[in-house]
Amino acid sequence: MGGLRAILHVDMDAFYASVEQHDDPRLAGQPVIVGGTNGRGVVAAASYEVRRYGVRSAMPMRTALARCPHAICVRPRMARYQEVSSRVFAIFHEVTPLVQGLSLDEAFLDVTADRRPAAEIAVWIKGRIRETTGLTASVGVASNKLVAKIASDLDKPNGLTVVDSHRVQEFLDSLSVRRLPGLGRKAGERVEALGLATLGELRRAPDALLKPVFGRYTARLRERASGIDDRAVDPERDERSVSAEDTFERDISDPRALAAELDRLAERACDRLRARHLAAGCITVKIRRHDFGTFTRQRAVAPATQDRRIVAKIASELLKYWLAEHPGAKLRLLGVALRGLCPATQLGLFEQSRPSADATVDAIRRRFGRHALRWGIGIK
Repeated sequence: MGGLRAILHVDMDAFYASVEQHDDPRLAGQPVIVGGTNGRGVVAAASYEVRRYGVRSAMPMRTALARCPHAICVRPRMARYQEVSSRVFAIFHEVTPLVQGLSLDEAFLDVTADRRPAAEIAVWIKGRIRETTGLTASVGVASNKLVAKIASDLDKPNGLTVVDSHRVQEFLDSLSVRRLPGLGRKAGERVEALGLATLGELRRAPDALLKPVFGRYTARLRERASGIDDRAVDPERDERSVSAEDTFERDISDPRALAAELDRLAERACDRLRARHLAAGCITVKIRRHDFGTFTRQRAVAPATQDRRIVAKIASELLKYWLAEHPGAKLRLLGVALRGLCPATQLGLFEQSRPSADATVDAIRRRFGRHALRWGIGIK
């Protein structure tokens, strides 16, 4: 490649939907939506067959079903997705210790120290994933994280795009500004409103055009459009957040019912946190009213924790304070997000040494199944 670094961005193809199609052959080739099946939820994942109808992740389920009425809706199975993800990440670690996970289904790998060509490594990883899980992944190969991420999205599914370090600008210049990671829909619309449709046009745009809109971020925006990115692949940042949320079949206003739902969500989020061997330093509660007004409340916690009781207690307090400000509010959605993540090995010595109820429950569930044991408040 001729660059100083060799970075891969590996992105599983329609991950949740592909797992469902693999596990149930009857779904192969069918328009599959993973998400709430009651019509009030959102799309968690969409198979490529249903994307032809304009269905995308994070779209309201009602909108998705209006676009593709014959779509097959499947409830998410997070434990199964985490299991497959663990197998995929194990493959990554066969190649390099420099793995930075962005979610269950994508990661950056720094393979600079490997003597093999980066493209050859990418082919091997794709083959191992297919052999091990039956799924496909798309890979971008470049000399930095930004360009590798853009490249991985250009030839989906089962794609491989290699960008030589000497041809980065040539590669980027013809691409839509919407291809720039992190730009967002609104910022993309503002760029296009300036008459800039491609990354090349954005890169060459004068400050006089960009600064009135983007101010002090102008230089950074131009750098990204030019493919400049010196960020390292950081294994310590192996997740941005871990969360769990649900859209209710009917709006809920009863504080006791909301507390029970929130406790269940805290348990699910902590299960996922412990499965990734992480601890959280910030707890966030997401609240959506019946009129779609959305609010968040958060609190830092020190030391970082993965203890369900602590997370549930703080989440409950945050919700209680919000309900006091909005008496009688009817809620359609609640969520718990755990942020400020660090490896669980960084927990305090006392917390590591004492046996926890969470660990006991985890062990029983691993042996006898997810529903073998449940916390009392979550039983209905």
